[in-house]
Amino acid sequence: MAAATNKSVETPTLEITSPINSAYAHILTDEALAFVASLEAAFGHRRPTLLDARMDRQARYNDGELPDFLTETVDIRSGDWTILSTPDDLLDRRVEITGPVDRKMMINAFNSGANVFMADFEDASSPTWDNMLTGQVNMYDYARGKLEFTDPKTGKDYRLGDNTAVLKVRPRGWHMQEAHALLNGAPISAGIFDFGLYVFHNAKALMERGTNAYFYLPKMESHQEAKLWDDIFSAAEKALGIAHGSFKATVLIETLPAAFEMDEILYALKDHIVGLNCGRWDYIFSYIKRIGGNKNYLLPDRGQVGMGAAFLKAYSLLLIKTCHRRGAHAMGGMAAQIPVKGDAAANDAAFAKVRADKDREASNGHDGTWVAHPALVPVAKQVFDALMPQANQIHRTRDDLTITREDLLEPHKGTTTEDGIRENIRVGVQYIGAWLTGRGAVPLYNLMEDAATAEISRTQIWQQLKHGAELNDGRAVTRGLVQALYDDEMATLKAQLGDGFEANRLLEAGALFLELVYAEDFKEFLTTPAYELIK
Repeated sequence: MAAATNKSVETPTLEITSPINSAYAHILTDEALAFVASLEAAFGHRRPTLLDARMDRQARYNDGELPDFLTETVDIRSGDWTILSTPDDLLDRRVEITGPVDRKMMINAFNSGANVFMADFEDASSPTWDNMLTGQVNMYDYARGKLEFTDPKTGKDYRLGDNTAVLKVRPRGWHMQEAHALLNGAPISAGIFDFGLYVFHNAKALMERGTNAYFYLPKMESHQEAKLWDDIFSAAEKALGIAHGSFKATVLIETLPAAFEMDEILYALKDHIVGLNCGRWDYIFSYIKRIGGNKNYLLPDRGQVGMGAAFLKAYSLLLIKTCHRRGAHAMGGMAAQIPVKGDAAANDAAFAKVRADKDREASNGHDGTWVAHPALVPVAKQVFDALMPQANQIHRTRDDLTITREDLLEPHKGTTTEDGIRENIRVGVQYIGAWLTGRGAVPLYNLMEDAATAEISRTQIWQQLKHGAELNDGRAVTRGLVQALYDDEMATLKAQLGDGFEANRLLEAGALFLELVYAEDFKEFLTTPAYELIK
């Protein structure tokens, strides 16, 4: 156990409840912990209040209210204002790659040819103490030009190339706590922990390299939540002696309430923001979570919920229009496909899906897009190079678009199938198992999956059970049906994986999956109870 120490009784003290081994000692210094503690002491009390506000809104949704644009902020939406500025190294973001904070994967992402790499402490990382601290070590080494790796199994060396992607970091969301860092005996915000350690150690080193501390901010549901980040950015800049507005963020619009507050979120962060991103997978999860209790918004199988129709199309177009009016980048969503080894036809089909997705984004006016695998970088870049020869498309204001509340709520049409339920069980249980064993980015059935995958999987079945959804063959989705399909899929996985079934903690994962699926009241995040199993 260690603590940040200071003779002043007024200085907040952060207690670390896990051993600080030698690999982390230069990260968890007294000075760094005191800096994080000061941010938590100043701002951490606002986080629970904002989470309570989410539940207050949810109670209204449960009573039949639907999300809408805010009447009290109409002046912000109608006002003529723009964001402060965008740094030169973020003007062209046509292809961004995302991945966990694993050292080898980071090097491969930096060298992938992408314009930006988002190092993800959140959905693509299982937040074990070692994963989070090793990630901080990797950020520290990168900022000093020392990120390298030798694979102990193969002896292969991994080094950064001459032209690498610009780094953006995604700290954990407001709903998450860091159980191993206590202030006054209580766990602190995981996001403040991630952010604070990163900027304390690396902001000035990054500036010396001609860049700065850039971020992706996840899971927010309101402009008040964005304002909390803005205040933390400003306080950190001041404490570190860095000019106001140096830290820059892109906000993931991955919750349904946030889609109705895009202008307000940009305004709340306007000195520190450069764009918004279509976090499509979490957005589907949020759509079901927030209004899925209303039978009018029952969704079909996940595979039928695409970006080219209904509420997903509407929010993508509104994001473009909103961002460009304010001088900000409008980033497209994730292509989760990965190369299919040993099956040329399947591989070609996967790449064709990526091309079609990126063609839609670039044609509509997005300024860039996301991919999850280095092999997809040239595929996405080829599309954007052809349709967007300039650095971005912010000049395309899309004044031709009118997106209404009804557009943003329109459910996709389609069917619910037994195969869809089976897929949700297979993917959800295996992802949770991987998460429990320390892996956050998991290749499953030719897609790179993260936490949003398991959230969609359990959420869809929960919604189908709640409303007794009818399958395409006429059967109703009942608890008995789900249990029978679950038992069958688990037996298949056990036969396929052998000893790997227990090694991957699939029994625990399955029990948690069913607990969430069968819950009468929807549970906000599966990672909250799952964290209790790994911390």
